[in-house]
This record gives sequence, structure tokens and C-alpha cells, in this order.
Amino acid sequence: MPVLRRLTASEELFRVLRDAILTGQYAPGEKLPPQRALAQEYALNATTVREAIKRLEQLRLVEVRHGDAVRVSDWRTQSGLDVIAHVLFDTGGVRHDTLDALMEARRGLLVGCAALAAARRSDDQAAELRALAATAAAPPQDANAAQLTDFAFFATIVEAAGNLVFTLVLNSTREVYFEHAAFFTTMVAPELELGPFYERAAAAIEIGDGDGAQAAVAELTLRQEQALR
Repeated sequence: MPVLRRLTASEELFRVLRDAILTGQYAPGEKLPPQRALAQEYALNATTVREAIKRLEQLRLVEVRHGDAVRVSDWRTQSGLDVIAHVLFDTGGVRHDTLDALMEARRGLLVGCAALAAARRSDDQAAELRALAATAAAPPQDANAAQLTDFAFFATIVEAAGNLVFTLVLNSTREVYFEHAAFFTTMVAPELELGPFYERAAAAIEIGDGDGAQAAVAELTLRQEQALR
């Protein structure tokens, strides 16, 4: 059984400020309260407040300028994919508009990479996909093992596509997928009978059939999306 880690004071303050920014309590360009005021309000020391502000800055939720107030950034235009997990899960429940956008982007990425993989894959990558597809099609695994297989299968497709940017995009979703694994278990539920689609995708990529690879991955990812609804 996993051990729940107790939040530090800086993490708690980070979450309070993050949620206030993401839910619009602080508008883009607005000043956050001075760090001294935050320390007094939450009974924290200056170092703890600075750590929380630094995390907000790393996510590009705020802009910190020397000698000026900490100002809220427009995260919709300034932040990257690393903010997705915070928007999706940590503002009072699952935001289904964000979930739909994430799944749509995932499907587009993976379908496109399937065609590239069919043209560029190495023999080792083809063999790895074949082995992962066989694992996915075998008698049902537990949810954790099935999720690991699913992510490894698609990560191999993206790697075989030979595009570093696509690899980095997929890497940025890893935290969302595994830190919230319980939410995504329905995507690999045995009753979906996804095994044949993994196998079709792997086979198409191995023989260089880009259209077949795209079709199999499109059907597979669409079924996974529907299972989340």
C-alpha cells in the first residue's frame, strides 16, 4: 500500500495560491500579496513563502521581478504542459473540458506518431512493440501493470516516430498519467478488450503500413477516451 506523504508548509501555501490563480481569484497582471503579508497571514517564515512562490514561478503562474511585486501571469498563454495536472485535478475536482482537450491532443499525437513509426521504426522497436502488444493481449493484468504496459507501448511508438519534440510532449504527460493512475484505470479495463488493437497497431508498424497503424491507434485511443466518460 502506498504511503501518503505529508505536505510541507511551502507545498500547502503553493496549493492555496495556485488554486487561487487557476480559478481566477487573481487575474493576470494582478499583484499577489507581499511575501511578508503572506508569511504573517499563514504564520510561516520567509523562506517557506519564497519556496512556494518559486514553485509558482517555475510553472509560469507568476512573474517575479527584482524590486517589484510578484505579479500573476496569464497561464493560458505563458505556461506549458507541466501545468496540465494542476488544472485538471487540483482545483476542486476533475475539469472535464480540460480532460477532453487532453485526450483529444493525446489521440492526435499518437495517431500521427503511428504513421511516422511505420516509416522510421528500427527492428528493435518493432520487436518491442510486438512484445508489448502480446503482453497487453494476454490474460488480464492488474490495473497498475496494464497501465505500465499501455504507457510503454505508446512511448515506444513515439520513440519510433523519431521526433524529439513529440517525445518531450509525451514525457510531460507522464506525471498526469501515473500520479493520478486511479482515475485512468478505466482506460485499460479488461472489458474494453483492447488487446487486438495493440496487436494490429504493432503489426502495421512492423510492416510499414502507416494507414493501418493510424487506424488501429485511432480506434484504440478513442475507446480509451470513451471509457473515461
